[in-house]
Amino acid sequence: MCEANAYMMEGEKEILIMKSVDKVTIEDQGLLLVNIFGEQKLLKARIHSLALVDHKILLEPR
Repeated sequence: MCEANAYMMEGEKEILIMKSVDKVTIEDQGLLLVNIFGEQKLLKARIHSLALVDHKILLEPR
């Protein structure tokens, strides 16, 4: 499996936003996350970093 979990950075803390993210799309309103179950979240955020070996997408508020 190649999906990752998405976390929002709050200072040094990582807050889990969505598990099993399969797709991240840049939209006018922010980032659209879609997981392997078809669940979607639109966040006013930007990518802080990716840790692909650890299956992590780190986001920060925009």
